[in-house]
Amino acid sequence: MPAYNATRFLDRSLAAVLTLQRQGTVEEVIVVDDGSTDGTAAQARDLGARVIQMAHQAGPAAARNRGSKEASGQILWFVDSDVAVHPDAGEVMQKLMVDPTLVAAFGSYDTNPPEPGWLSRYKNLIHHFYHTQGAGEATTFWAGCGAVRADAFRAVGGFDAARYRYPSIEDIELGDRLRHVGRIRIEPALQATHLKRWRIVNVLRTDILHRALPWSRLIRERSGLADTLNISRLERLRAGLAGLFALSCLTLVADAGLWPLPLVLFVSAILANWRLALFLNRQGGPIFALFGLVWHQLYYIYASATYVWCMFEARLGRR
Repeated sequence: MPAYNATRFLDRSLAAVLTLQRQGTVEEVIVVDDGSTDGTAAQARDLGARVIQMAHQAGPAAARNRGSKEASGQILWFVDSDVAVHPDAGEVMQKLMVDPTLVAAFGSYDTNPPEPGWLSRYKNLIHHFYHTQGAGEATTFWAGCGAVRADAFRAVGGFDAARYRYPSIEDIELGDRLRHVGRIRIEPALQATHLKRWRIVNVLRTDILHRALPWSRLIRERSGLADTLNISRLERLRAGLAGLFALSCLTLVADAGLWPLPLVLFVSAILANWRLALFLNRQGGPIFALFGLVWHQLYYIYASATYVWCMFEARLGRR
């Protein structure tokens, strides 16, 4: 568990993992304090974890690599400090990793995030929706609640800590290397509660600077677009509809009589996301579903715009 200034989470996140250790489904619990300025290290020790302290803040990729060097088990299970695994997670993970052809497996957030704000609920439910819909064989990895065989992890060189010094797509990049070694699986039964509060500013910063931008660069560097999770072919079609809707709204400035065009595109976008709409409605009602779908169209637009930017960036030879 990499942890930076995580005192507000450890009573739930670390306690949940330590419970699994007492049950016998986890062999050892290692917390890597990534240069925290609060009492994270002391709190982790008081709760009963083995604590390793980094000399300075180096990012979760470096912290996970450091903890992996100290781990003695054959399975490395990574859990973020703001994630509380479910009580049955240890048993689920053990059953998964019995399969020798499986080099990695990961789960998803559950549908009960403790933060009451609609944006926090939306972000966590979106994660649950995509990971549940994408259950089965995967070409990526998630380190929020995911395990890797130690020999495979070390064979591919672990997380790229030099490239990803801040929380980013270091787990996705690792998954891209692991998929050439063996099978990766998304297991919807492996669930955890996300304790983070999301606000508009940190959503935009995370989604654009720490997700869409490095992910777009990775896609252009490697084997192109993988047909997985939220960058599948169908998702790219939905993003295209959202972009066309945004452009059609601009035409109203020139001619208000063109209003049927954005209306048709908006209805098309809703229909294309109908399964998501039904899911959000079940979780929070029609108003919540409407807010979530509108924000999701905005997400498609700024994520796609970031990828387009990276295309120009590559042509210009800029990094």
